[in-house]
Amino acid sequence: MKFELKVLQGSEVSWLSLEAADPQAARQQAQARGYGVLQVRQPRRAWALPQWPIKKNSFQLSLFSQELLALLESGLSLIEAIEGLAEKEQQETSRAVLTDLRKALYEGLPLSQALALQPAVFSPLYVALIRASERTGDMAQALKRHVAYQAQVDAIRKKIISASIYPVLLIVVGGLVVLFLLGYVVPRFSTIYESGGDKLPWASQMLLRWGQLLQGHGELVLLSTISGIAMLWLLFSRPACQAWIMKKIWQIPSLGEALRIYQLARFYRTLGMLLQGGIPLLTALGMVQSLLPLEMQRALQQVIADVREGKPLSGAMEVHGLTTSIANRMLRVGERSGQLDEMLGRIGVFYDEDTARRVEWLSKLLEPALMVIIGLIVGLVVVLMYMPIFELAGAIE
Repeated sequence: MKFELKVLQGSEVSWLSLEAADPQAARQQAQARGYGVLQVRQPRRAWALPQWPIKKNSFQLSLFSQELLALLESGLSLIEAIEGLAEKEQQETSRAVLTDLRKALYEGLPLSQALALQPAVFSPLYVALIRASERTGDMAQALKRHVAYQAQVDAIRKKIISASIYPVLLIVVGGLVVLFLLGYVVPRFSTIYESGGDKLPWASQMLLRWGQLLQGHGELVLLSTISGIAMLWLLFSRPACQAWIMKKIWQIPSLGEALRIYQLARFYRTLGMLLQGGIPLLTALGMVQSLLPLEMQRALQQVIADVREGKPLSGAMEVHGLTTSIANRMLRVGERSGQLDEMLGRIGVFYDEDTARRVEWLSKLLEPALMVIIGLIVGLVVVLMYMPIFELAGAIE
């Protein structure tokens, strides 16, 4: 079985392809060659069916960092802290993760290598941050930085989710109402108006023919609808289709710029956290590359090449479109003052607030627009059903 590994050798981050029986064997092969393994993945075949996640990992990394930080600051050793967390944990999955960590530490492995043995739980960024803190001896500070970083990420994610709940609810309820009208009410009206024939308005005729179709071939229509939904799900699960959709979304002026700002904020914040942890700039740039969309990843590769040639980070990112006017000015100030890591974090916070304002504005605009659209659709269906009655009443008068 073939695996692709994101590896670290010195300050260089690259990809390596290996044949192995499982991900752990591939990781061990790479480590035997002297590489530090950041990520292991299996190439996805173009014809393969999308895999539905059976069980989501329930280990709470942010809570683990907070509790480990509190125990270390209380004076406990690392092994004592991990043992304490494992003993108090009641959830079986989390306890198994902590037990494996404790076992690896007792075998003499440093914490970073113990974390790297469980790539499904601990991300490459987290492992790299801990590895850098082991070199400098400030693990508590590294955990504080990660806790603060995760709090910022969770805050902006919660704002986006809370702003999207009401619009999604409107779409679901409106869709159910329309389906009820088209699937239950319209077929019953079709039997009443069958004698009307061509005297009915064209739009009403189309609506009633739909009702007759459901009444006579409901099973076939249901089967066709389910098949169509399944085909669309298979199509949209393809990376090429997802990339095409995202490309079109990014071309929408306001929405595309908001997405770009959100991606840049996450990129700056993560890069600043890694630099504060003592990771070299080129290595950190390679590690955060996977956080960006494909087009921005290509631009970042060019930025890495320019920085390797000795160009300043601010100039390289400005040339390749990975910055804004404000961010570029702040980057230059950070380079001149020698506080680039701190300035990157400030840029992330600045654009997080900008993203929150955009989300709030978009939700306020989207909610009434959706209500109007759903109301028009439901009203149109009702009017088309009752239009023959209106015409009949007019003829009687």
